[in-house]
Amino acid sequence: MRRKLQFPQGTALNEPLGPEWLEFRRSVEYGEDKGKKSEQELKDEEMDLFTKYYSEWKGGRKNTNEFYKTIPRFYYRLPAEDEVLLQKLREESRAVFLQRKSRELLDNEELQNLWFLLDKHQIPPMIGEEAMINYENFLKVGEKAGPKCKQFFTAKVFAKLLHTDSYGRVSIMQFFNYVMRKVWLHQTRIGLSLYDVAGQGYLRESDLENYILELIPTLPQLDGLEKSFYSFYVCTAVRKFFFFLDPLRTGKIKIQDILACSFLDDLLELRDEELSKESQETNWFSAPSALRVYGQYLNLDKDHNGMLSKEELSRYGTATMTNVFLDRVFQECLTYDGEMDYKTYLDFVLALENRKEPAALQYIFKLLDIENKGYLNVFSLNYFFRAIQELMKIHGQDPVSFQDVKDEIFDMVKPKDPLKISLQDLINSNQGDTVTTILIDLNGFWTYENREALVANDNENSADLDDT
Repeated sequence: MRRKLQFPQGTALNEPLGPEWLEFRRSVEYGEDKGKKSEQELKDEEMDLFTKYYSEWKGGRKNTNEFYKTIPRFYYRLPAEDEVLLQKLREESRAVFLQRKSRELLDNEELQNLWFLLDKHQIPPMIGEEAMINYENFLKVGEKAGPKCKQFFTAKVFAKLLHTDSYGRVSIMQFFNYVMRKVWLHQTRIGLSLYDVAGQGYLRESDLENYILELIPTLPQLDGLEKSFYSFYVCTAVRKFFFFLDPLRTGKIKIQDILACSFLDDLLELRDEELSKESQETNWFSAPSALRVYGQYLNLDKDHNGMLSKEELSRYGTATMTNVFLDRVFQECLTYDGEMDYKTYLDFVLALENRKEPAALQYIFKLLDIENKGYLNVFSLNYFFRAIQELMKIHGQDPVSFQDVKDEIFDMVKPKDPLKISLQDLINSNQGDTVTTILIDLNGFWTYENREALVANDNENSADLDDT
């Protein structure tokens, strides 16, 4: 009976083996040594020979795997809370790194010099009041502007700014604004990174609060704020960032996301000492806007305990939201002994004031999805609209048929599934604000139901004004 030889996994069977191994195999296969050696001795000799040749085979392939030794380290363990020295070392090294990056940016003097060089190398004729520059002079300015500007003077940047000029030139002002924007983005990223305690590219709520608190003295439009209001202002400002940029409520947002959205632009717009009243009213971060939101909260808080009950919140806006919807708000949102604090109230306000935005629709959709199925069906629509019908009776109005409203909603949204409306369906339809308003607010439903008459009245009023 022949013995079956076992090879370890990964051994190539077509590899040439030494003569000793082949001789040993023949002796085992045909029993040539069976009378001379015991079974255990044969096993030991087999293992010795196999180990010898397998080691030689593995060593022969060592050079082919040398590149594995050059793979850079990609994971660095963060220091634990009790490793104070390592934490301090990490903070200092990050600070030095950010300082170095800051020194690589163009300062005001270098930007002025760049503008002087661009203006000196402009190529006539001008287009309107805009000076232009061709590619040849563009490269000349790049050589004279210094090493910090090298990254901006590339063919790719020139082509990006090149539009319809028949002479193949770009606007000096557009290019300079491009450079300014890049420098500003890098400066802002470095500034935000200084507050990134974890050093992982994101800010926690407390990190962003510290950033905005230290930013307040640099914003002239906030000079009139009392210091006692600072904490409420910071809370109001931070909530907008987290409401829209942290939809999964992880408690942190990426610095890249902060830079990519327009919120930081709105916040830093408050540096403009001559900002118009209209701009201040539409800017969430302005002092009038923050005082308006906080003032509404105080007015709703009738018992002055610093929290809002369902009854107090029911007076929000036109005081026509349904009790069914308010019940859902207090079921799903964070409350304390059944009452809402200012931070939760801010989320509520941001959702209702920005109903066209996906984050706001996500907030409201979660409240409407009473069965937590991820979609709205006829049952859930009827559940909320029944409360609208009851309010209509209370106010002496004839209730509208749910069947008609349901058909209108499905016609507006056009969901993929004709019986279910998903969050994505609402977002894609661009009618999410109208649908949610119909279901939660009597005044909103009345406005929708009488939209044609309201438009006609507006047109008549406009005609009367024109006649006068």
